[in-house]
Amino acid sequence: MAETRTRKRRGGGRAGAAARRGAAVIEQMPWSPPINIDQPTEPLGAEGIEAIHDGAMRILEEIGIEFYNEEAISILREAGCTINGDNVRMGRDFVMEMVAKAPSTFTITPRNPDRTIEIGGKTMLFGNVSSPPNYWDMEIGKKVPGNREMCRNLLKLTQYFNCIHFAGGYPVEPVDIHASVRHLDVLYDKLTLTDKAMHAYSLGKERVEDVMEMVRIAGGLSHEEFEATPRMYTNINSTSPLKHDHPMIDGCLRLARRGQAIVVTPFTLAGAMAPVTMAGAVAQSLAEALCAIALFQYVRPGIPCVIGTFTSNVDMKSGAPAFGTPEYMRSTQMTGQMARFYGLPMRSSGVCAANVPDGQSVWETSNSLWAAVQSGTNMVYHAAGWLEGGLIASPEKFIMDCEVLQQIQRYMQPELCATGPDEIALEAIRSVGNDGHFFGIQHTQDRYTTAFYQPFLSDWKNYEGWEIAGGIWTAERAHLLFKEIIGSFEAPPMDEAIREELVDFVARRKAEGGAPTDF
Repeated sequence: MAETRTRKRRGGGRAGAAARRGAAVIEQMPWSPPINIDQPTEPLGAEGIEAIHDGAMRILEEIGIEFYNEEAISILREAGCTINGDNVRMGRDFVMEMVAKAPSTFTITPRNPDRTIEIGGKTMLFGNVSSPPNYWDMEIGKKVPGNREMCRNLLKLTQYFNCIHFAGGYPVEPVDIHASVRHLDVLYDKLTLTDKAMHAYSLGKERVEDVMEMVRIAGGLSHEEFEATPRMYTNINSTSPLKHDHPMIDGCLRLARRGQAIVVTPFTLAGAMAPVTMAGAVAQSLAEALCAIALFQYVRPGIPCVIGTFTSNVDMKSGAPAFGTPEYMRSTQMTGQMARFYGLPMRSSGVCAANVPDGQSVWETSNSLWAAVQSGTNMVYHAAGWLEGGLIASPEKFIMDCEVLQQIQRYMQPELCATGPDEIALEAIRSVGNDGHFFGIQHTQDRYTTAFYQPFLSDWKNYEGWEIAGGIWTAERAHLLFKEIIGSFEAPPMDEAIREELVDFVARRKAEGGAPTDF
């Protein structure tokens, strides 16, 4: 990755771009997580914030959340919560006291410290598509179950693109690997093909413990060094409405005790798993997230936690999930206001319901991504590659989405809004006067390579030029880039002794049976 990090920031005109990038497949923007310089969109007034907060607190106080985890029940009983079987009710004073212990910003340091990410404040981070069971690309031309090669190729895209800042869950489930050892093979691939921040699925003791150990080995860390600062993270979903399952809470407790970061993201589809009104769905989502964050803060005060939103709506005609809708955008903005109210970093997503990388997929994901901008989101999950409501991962969609992510990064650069003498450009305007043009003047020549965003995927030729060049549609161009990137990919360096230790660990854990399954 040294080449991509040192590559020029971006190029100028159309004709010169290919020559300037040399052997590189594309000339992309540098690794530079964007800082959101915009004021957030805030649809709620003070009364609205208070109403949603009160609704969330009343859910916790009067209705309660089911915790299907005996250890969590025991901890919350000790904390003074009201326990009735699996149902836990907790007072708002306790919740707010615990949530206040969570840091508003923190860092995650992966095996390559140059890829350290800060979560919180105004920083925006983008992650790859995570967890679809199926895969689609233009060569196959149909929806198929994911396998290890597909997963590896999507991990290569995750590493290649500088606008992807963290490696989420499996970019597609490799169902050709048995579930008992899948986490071992995929994490080995993630750690050797990428050097970005790692994710662990909180799905049982063995998987979480294995991932923590593999991340520790890959970083060349002692146990003390691993636990001294976050090196990885997990994301869990509540089982809406109003439930937390056993393995996800168990995994988070294990990570919390070792100082690793936790993202809590209820999956609340308005009209199905949450009220049909967006305020009600947001209030329920907050209740489900805050009770878990309160638990983790009680266990280890100050453990990094992120509040996530995955509140959207269903198609009331079919019951199918919908994404990138006006309702999704507003619920994300509202949750952003509430995250700031609680002083917590926020996670949202770049999602769509489209089945293939077509126009619908672009506008729905773009709506989702701009809602992340407007809400002040810090971590954007599924920012590249997501289709069919999370059931399909696509490399073409991944590359198309990265074009949008780069445009967001460029949009956030403060020089676009600079107002110094060089930017006001009175002398340039004076030199052109009333009947000239700006193409050839020195002011333009000094800036022509950096003045405007230069796309790597969009085609700005006129129709005739596009037709002469083959009339290639966007998804086809993305497919060709995918093949070029995979064909020229070079994995980031890793010390051979560390690689061998990872190989030995995977082999030993496979011999021990990996993680238990019921099949």
